[in-house]
Amino acid sequence: MFNDKSILITGGTGSFGKQYIKTILQKYKPKRLIVFSRDELKQFEMEQVFNDECMRYFIGDVRDQERLIQAMHGVDYVIHAAALKQVPAAEYNPMECIKTNIHGAENVIKAAILNNVEKVIALSTDKAANPINLYGATKLASDKLFVAGNNMVGPRPTKFAVVRYGNVVGSRGSVVPFFEKLIDDGAASLPITHTDMTRFWITLQQGVDFVLKNFKRMHGGEIFVPKIPSIRIPDLAESMAPGMATEIIGIRPGEKLHEIMCPADDSHLTLEFHDHYVIRPSIRFYHESQFDYTSNGIEEKGAPVTQGFEYNSGTNDHFLSVAELSSFNNQAMR
Repeated sequence: MFNDKSILITGGTGSFGKQYIKTILQKYKPKRLIVFSRDELKQFEMEQVFNDECMRYFIGDVRDQERLIQAMHGVDYVIHAAALKQVPAAEYNPMECIKTNIHGAENVIKAAILNNVEKVIALSTDKAANPINLYGATKLASDKLFVAGNNMVGPRPTKFAVVRYGNVVGSRGSVVPFFEKLIDDGAASLPITHTDMTRFWITLQQGVDFVLKNFKRMHGGEIFVPKIPSIRIPDLAESMAPGMATEIIGIRPGEKLHEIMCPADDSHLTLEFHDHYVIRPSIRFYHESQFDYTSNGIEEKGAPVTQGFEYNSGTNDHFLSVAELSSFNNQAMR
């Protein structure tokens, strides 16, 4: 599907972007692979590793619609990974978060439509479901924009979908490298926000593979959610530093005790497949007949969930044990 195609990824120098580029280069032979981001140093450092003939590095910000339109000329597929993601930073800098996560999403959509891009997938987060912090609220708005983008295309071929998943092991700003640094620095204890806190848990490679597969699955308008395990934060600390003391520091601004990826209020729209869920669009697309979302582009079949179903990290039926967490994280960080 990606051979001889031009692919652009916004925020391409981030954790996801690097793993995505690595995977594409290993498995496919793209015509062009475009990294679009605003940090020239990160692009320079990335170019030392990924310098294949197909690679292109574009300096630009998703806040700049004109630059996005220029960058997407002749592009077949887009992954929108650029975002301001730090929850406390968003609480203290709300307008900056809105400019990147909402206005940036709008710019990506317009640029893709104007360039007749075939398919666009936007990366979302569990924090977009029933959001209580500004980051989650901006990503919910972004999700809504990308779903509605399918109603804005008119006769053009562009289709938009969203991928939503939980905490990525070892990604920039995640708790694993933070704990690792404290352990390496000889800390006497690890800070725990709450003893009951849970999170969904996924590796970078799992996230990349899920996104790649959904380019084949998508009709347009879906929010794809993978079935992944949950973890308890105290178990994570124990798996990384057995026997080390922990210190309860309290829930931070904008933080939840548990995360949700499929809200109960969307249960009438949610379909269950063997390894993922799909939240169907709540609006009708008037430019063509409605899709049958119970069957996807690779002929997998899904069925409606029960009324009131909620995919919650605290009630998930798959939790990693301390031993499983240790093995899972070691494999993810290789």
